[in-house]
Amino acid sequence: MHDEAVTHLDDQILQLTEGHGFLYETFGIRPRFSWHVDPFGASATTPTLFALAGFHAHLISRIDYDLKDAMQKAQGLQFMWRGSPSLSTQQQIFTHVMDQFSYCTPAHLPFSNRSGFYWNGVAVFPEPPPDGVYPNMSEPVTPANVELYAQVLVANVKQRAAWFRTPHVLWPWGCDKQFFNASVQFANMDPLLDHINSRAAELGVTAEYATLDDYFRALHELNVTWGVRNHQDFLPYASEQQQAWTGFYASRSTLKGLARQASALLYAGESMFTRYMWPAPRGTLDPTWALQQLQQLRWAVSEVQHHDAITGTESPKVSNMYVEHLAMGTRGVHKLMASITQDSAQHVALGSDSGTRPEGHLASVYNPLAWTVTTIITLTVSFSRASVTDESGRLVPAQIQRSTRDPSAYDLLILVTIPGLSYRHYSVQPTTGTRAAATMASTVWFGRRQRHTSRGNRRLVTVVNNCYTVLLDPDTNLLHSVQERQSNRTVRMSQEFLEYHANGDATRGPISDNYLFAPNETAVPAWEAVGLEVVAGELVTEIRQRFYRDATAQAYTYAIHSRLAHVSQGPGAELLCHRIEQEYRVGPLELNREAVLRTSSDLDSQQVLYSDNNGYQMHRRPYRAYESNTIARNYYPMVQSAFIEDSRSRLVLLSERAHGVSSPGSGQVEVMLHRRLWNNLAWDLNYNLTLNDTSIVHPVLWLLLGSQAVTTALHPQSALALQHRPVVLLRELPGRGTRAKGPASRPQAPQQQAAVTLPPNLHLQILSIPGWNYSSSHSEHMRALRTSHRGQAQADLRRVLLRLHHLYEAGEDPVLSQPVTVNLEAVLRGLGAVAAVQERSLTGTWDVHTMQRWSWRTKPGRQTETLGPEPLLSPASHRELVPTTVLSPLSTTAVRSTPAVLHSTNGAGEESLCGSPGPLPLLSWLC
Repeated sequence: MHDEAVTHLDDQILQLTEGHGFLYETFGIRPRFSWHVDPFGASATTPTLFALAGFHAHLISRIDYDLKDAMQKAQGLQFMWRGSPSLSTQQQIFTHVMDQFSYCTPAHLPFSNRSGFYWNGVAVFPEPPPDGVYPNMSEPVTPANVELYAQVLVANVKQRAAWFRTPHVLWPWGCDKQFFNASVQFANMDPLLDHINSRAAELGVTAEYATLDDYFRALHELNVTWGVRNHQDFLPYASEQQQAWTGFYASRSTLKGLARQASALLYAGESMFTRYMWPAPRGTLDPTWALQQLQQLRWAVSEVQHHDAITGTESPKVSNMYVEHLAMGTRGVHKLMASITQDSAQHVALGSDSGTRPEGHLASVYNPLAWTVTTIITLTVSFSRASVTDESGRLVPAQIQRSTRDPSAYDLLILVTIPGLSYRHYSVQPTTGTRAAATMASTVWFGRRQRHTSRGNRRLVTVVNNCYTVLLDPDTNLLHSVQERQSNRTVRMSQEFLEYHANGDATRGPISDNYLFAPNETAVPAWEAVGLEVVAGELVTEIRQRFYRDATAQAYTYAIHSRLAHVSQGPGAELLCHRIEQEYRVGPLELNREAVLRTSSDLDSQQVLYSDNNGYQMHRRPYRAYESNTIARNYYPMVQSAFIEDSRSRLVLLSERAHGVSSPGSGQVEVMLHRRLWNNLAWDLNYNLTLNDTSIVHPVLWLLLGSQAVTTALHPQSALALQHRPVVLLRELPGRGTRAKGPASRPQAPQQQAAVTLPPNLHLQILSIPGWNYSSSHSEHMRALRTSHRGQAQADLRRVLLRLHHLYEAGEDPVLSQPVTVNLEAVLRGLGAVAAVQERSLTGTWDVHTMQRWSWRTKPGRQTETLGPEPLLSPASHRELVPTTVLSPLSTTAVRSTPAVLHSTNGAGEESLCGSPGPLPLLSWLC
């Protein structure tokens, strides 16, 4: 069960794909029902993905206690959920919410002082008790007490039946860490069920063991008409009045960042390897080894999506395990990508006319996005003067300045323009004398200002690029306002760090922990003085603010480094110009502190916030008043973006990791960045869940300000530009005195594959070689499993998985929300000719033409259409070598490419590939 609040859509799809692929490859099983009972709140993304994966029904449990109570009374715990406003009825799914007893069996027995129905007791790790007696074992079922047990079970079934509309009641048997001794469990339940069924007429209940398939099939056969829930989610989650599960949105921020960084690297490695392999490998790389590196990181990224992993709700030992797995996988994919670029990099001009190569660095920069990117990369170097040249020996614009992290080093900022799914090589060398070099930035220091002082000086410091004018107040060293130059509107805006103080004594009231956020009072400023310096250069101007907890302190606890780029020309430069990049330094925190960044503006937002579900779709979040715990219950997850707006302007925040976000006042956005907590609650102490996190974190936010039309257009691509920044692979050049091999002249740059460029409203969600070793034909795969031939199968490197994602909701933009026609041969021309295409389910295990999902009746009583993905390729396009596809908002694919055009598929559904017969490749549309 992946978490639903702080995971990204791409990582949810990866986890599902890896898990479903393993089950199908190993057992031939394709899941049709979800059991998502434990994530802390339910996202509207999940039902959409499960529908796309072929599920008939979806089961959840943890939703707000107030809402669950109201739904129980209204018999509304079962409904059709249309999680996506764009896909609506296409991908709706029947959803069951567990009642107030959740996924555990009610444990109270009025006739016993032990818990009920847990006959194997509580598991003991790592070794079982030598006498076989476990803690809290339920009283065994005997002829003397079987009637008492039956009365308890039947009474609970009837209580629950009143909350549902059908005569079938799902009664979960078990709980966490149960059935480790299943024979004991069944030895007691068997006679109990026999007793109930022998008296069914008297008791009014019959009972049977059932799977989710059994239960949902029984409901489906009743042909009941169900209510509809649209795309609202079930976030945040509160289990009771003082227990708002909103703290985990920011717990273990470092792990959240590592998980997303690893995911982004995997995304880049997948497409680079696919491009390397097709139309034919162009080097000595071992494909089997390469696939192993990708697989290791696929599983590490999938693993950390668990609802007690990326959430930060695990113990330090388990958290360290996740970090280790991510690190191992990351190292492997870095090696893979470095190996692919190394051969090409041998041809790069080194900027020297002698036979001796100068010292320095070679930077290979890969753009994993399917459009041309113009951006600025940052390298840390040890020299104060440097020149940067490209593959042809031409000078590249660059800027050098003192490093923000290492006082003895320098940051070298390089302007790069890289086509889609392509890489470029840059030679970085120290320079002396009059040789052309990167421009040197100049620094103006404004000293330190205390929080409560002001000299009344209204002369503001301005930092300007073609899109924004940022104004700073030198009296306070704080942000004063931002002018968006296209609309010529100036928005008053300030930023500061605050802290919530948490209670650590459970005997004195509610506590904050890994899961919960329970502030004692409103947040208070966490600084007494702030220092300001402006580092101005030709490429970039940086604003560096350092916040000190004490006015005389030498070390600062918080910092904001803001960056404006002075680039307006070139493909993708609009995205670079139209953002204010901010990196923060937060920590180490004092104990029982929860740190937030509050951005306050004069936007008349009416305390209405918009935040995303899993980087997929935005939700309106009006600030709500509660009897108590109002602050915590108005926090929401921000996985990738949030914004506030008024009638004229919108302020967008984009994030590279998950945070908690709220709008405590009109015009305000508050982002929780870090937490350090300890308490004496027995549960937390027993499981080491006190979150005594002494780390320093460096999260990044990008700010976009403009009209609704401008920010709507820029928002999706900007979010992707942050998530999938170019990957920089850096290696040393030989030092001085090392003779160069070969002539010193500048050879021509190697010919690269054609760039991949998609329309601006489409995103290449994945391009990979999954390496599945099962046939695309279900009957052939099942035959292989039955005859034990599966073990002989090798990873199929000829199948390419492609997913396309439409970035805009229906009606969101008059132009960009329109369906898009895509010529797959044109998009994939760098891979060779497209020989065959097959539509598959989201996770690839189903041919969509055989994946029939159940239809359910919905109000006002009309039978809904069969809920399977509609074919997006016409029959004719299956016969053509150039399939053209129309995409509506959100899409997935896999194709087989060949080095030359051969022929179309034959009537038997197979094709010849270089004279070798094989099954069809995969094409799965996420639309």
